[in-house]
Amino acid sequence: MNQKLDARTPTQGFPIPILALTMSAFAIGVAEFVIAGLLPDISHDLGVSIPAAGQLVTAYAMGVVVGAPVLAIATSKLPRKTVLLAMLGIFIFGNLLSAISPNYALLMIARVVAALAHGSLFGVGVVVATDLVAPNKRASAIALMFTGLTVANVAGVPLGTLVGQLYGWRTTFFAITALGVLSFAAVTVLIPGVSGMGAIDVRREFAIARRPQVLLALITTVLSSGCVFALFTYIVPILEDVSGFAPRAVTVILFVIGVGLTVGINIGGRLADRGLMRALIGILAGLAALSALFALASHDKAAAVVVIFLWGMAAFGTIPSLQTRALDSAKEAPNIASALNIGAFNLGNAGGALLGGLVIDWGLGLTAVPLAAALVALASLATAVLGAGLDRRGSLFAQRQRSPRA
Repeated sequence: MNQKLDARTPTQGFPIPILALTMSAFAIGVAEFVIAGLLPDISHDLGVSIPAAGQLVTAYAMGVVVGAPVLAIATSKLPRKTVLLAMLGIFIFGNLLSAISPNYALLMIARVVAALAHGSLFGVGVVVATDLVAPNKRASAIALMFTGLTVANVAGVPLGTLVGQLYGWRTTFFAITALGVLSFAAVTVLIPGVSGMGAIDVRREFAIARRPQVLLALITTVLSSGCVFALFTYIVPILEDVSGFAPRAVTVILFVIGVGLTVGINIGGRLADRGLMRALIGILAGLAALSALFALASHDKAAAVVVIFLWGMAAFGTIPSLQTRALDSAKEAPNIASALNIGAFNLGNAGGALLGGLVIDWGLGLTAVPLAAALVALASLATAVLGAGLDRRGSLFAQRQRSPRA
C-alpha cells in the first residue's frame, strides 16, 4: 500500500518536508550542472579537449540511467527515508572523490559514482512529494522539489563557476560535498520515517513500462532533455567564442539562465495542473523555436541574453509535465515509472552532450549546436503530440465502453 507520510496531508500549500527534498535537489543540481561552467578549467588543468571534458556530463548522465532503475528495485523494501539518506551518502562520497581526483580517468569514475545516487534519490523524492499533497497539486509539488535544480542554476552554478575560476575547480567540488552533508542533515530532521513500497514484482512493473503511452512518455523525456543538454553543455564556449563575452560576464549570464529556469519550472507546474498535455506541447514548441533562434541571436550580446533567458524558461518548464506524465501513464507502477523517467532525463542529458560534442568535432561550428538542439526538440514535440492522440483515443474508447448500449 502507498502509505502517506503525514496524516495531515494538506489540500492547500506545501508541507515543510518537501523543503528537505528541494535542498537535496539543489545539491544534486549544482553537482550536475556546474560542470558546464567548469569545462574550460577542467580541460586546461587535466590536459584534455573541451569535447572530452564535455563527456564528463555524458558519464554522469549514464550513471543516473543505470543507477535509477537498479537502485529503485534494490531498495524497494527499505523505508523511503533510509533510501534518501543512503543515496545522499553515495552522493557525498562521489563528489569528495571528484574533488581529490588527480586525473581525468578518476574524475570520470567519481562522476559516475555520484550519479548513481541521483536517479533513486529523485525517484523516491518525487513519490514522497506527490504523497504529501492533494491529487490536483501533484505537478506543483514536483515543481517545488525540482525548484532546487533551478535555484542551483540561479545561485549554485554561477557561484560554483566563479569559485572554480578563482580557486580551482576542485574547490567547487569540495563545496558541493558540503552541500551534500547539509542535505543529509535536512532529510534526517525533516522527513518522517515511512515504510517502503514493499518488494517489487520486476516482471510486472517492467511489463507496465512497455505500454505505448509509457514508452512515448519516456521517449518524450529523453528527447526534451537531449535538446536542453545539447545546448547547455556547450553554452559557456558559445557565449565566450561566438557572443564575445568575457568569462566573468558569462558567470552573470549563467545566473540569468538560472532565473529563467526557476521561473519556467514554476509556471510549467501551474500550467500542467490545469492541462498536462496542452502545457507540455506548447512549451516544447517554444523550446524548439528558441533553440533555433539562439543560433542567430548568439552573434549579438543583447539578443543572446534575452533569448537564452526565454530558452531557460522553456527548458525547465517541461519538467513538471514530463514527470507527472510518466506517473500518470503507469499508475500501477509508480516506483519504476518515476525511476525510469529520471533515467530518461539523464539519458537525454548524455545523448545531448554527446550530440553537441559531435557537432563541434565534425567542424560544423559552435553555432550549429543550437540548431541541432532545435531538431531534437521538434522530435520531442512530435512524440508528445502522438502521446496526446493516444490519450484521446483511449479516453473515447473508455467512454464508449461505459455508455449504455442502444
